Amino acid sequence: MQYRTLGRTGVQVSIASFGTLTFGKSNWNVGSSNAESERIFHAAYDAGVNLFDTANVYGKGNSELFLGNLLTSEIRNNILIATKCHGKMDDNNPNSWGNTRRNIIKSCEDSLKRLNTDWIDLFQLHRPHPNVPIDEAIRALDDLIRSGKVRYIGTSTFAAWQACEAHYVAKSLGANAFVTEQPPYNLLDRRVERELIPFCRTYDIAVLPWSPLAGGQLSGKYLDEMPDTGRYVKSDPHKRFIGIGCNYVKSLKAIADKYEMSLAALSLSWLAHQKGVTSVIIGATSVDQLEENLLACQIELSEEILEEIDAVVPPGSYVIDYYSAQFGPNKVPLL
Repeated sequence: MQYRTLGRTGVQVSIASFGTLTFGKSNWNVGSSNAESERIFHAAYDAGVNLFDTANVYGKGNSELFLGNLLTSEIRNNILIATKCHGKMDDNNPNSWGNTRRNIIKSCEDSLKRLNTDWIDLFQLHRPHPNVPIDEAIRALDDLIRSGKVRYIGTSTFAAWQACEAHYVAKSLGANAFVTEQPPYNLLDRRVERELIPFCRTYDIAVLPWSPLAGGQLSGKYLDEMPDTGRYVKSDPHKRFIGIGCNYVKSLKAIADKYEMSLAALSLSWLAHQKGVTSVIIGATSVDQLEENLLACQIELSEEILEEIDAVVPPGSYVIDYYSAQFGPNKVPLL
């Protein structure tokens, strides 16, 4: 397993991290069985994956609970756990979401209990919350670090200007600053390359891309006919599965076929090659799929292949909207 430095922290993380959305009761109803999820976790751990990403909103706490039940003291000391807060956890409580001090502190306490741990290695704001001043969130997160409950803090799907504002507000407050950003980044949406990635590279902020296969579209499984299982089979609330994307996927698959690779392997290895990317958050619903994705993140691509990919999907371009500018409890897709 290859390892990279997590921004300016000095901590080493695997080039592929594992997203546990499918652990426990999945929001998207595409999760693996509990027995298979346990096998996947241990296979990832044995392969050298040391960063596991979850969120309180995944299955309304079920993903954190499942992950927490897998942790022995030895495993806990050898891995980093990343979780998030922001998403609504109680439909009857108007204060059970967002980046308020109240919700951040309570969410951290609840996540610690579900994860069965004394500390969270990386605690992230799952989305921006423009109605709440960023200094309120930073002060709350700084208090969690100073109390020993959190080691590092990060953001997810922030615009470049929001990440920049947060950086300088933390600096002005003398508070702990965000050390990671987790954006949607894949071959169907490269907009983060315009401003966000350059900002993160300039200030040594680790980039942890989510949805590297665009919800499975870059696996090629939606090209011929709709499969029986998959993220977009039963639900596509944000209209991400659209016909125009198939033409680009077909062109990318032609490149993969030319070099005797799977489309998924091409997509994951491409992302791991991008400057500024620290660790690609992969998912899997079987051990075989996990092993394929881990291997893909460590494949070396030639400049010729990278240029052919850029010719199909130019840098900074997008086909499907993952890097959304819509914010709010019911407007921002959390997956």
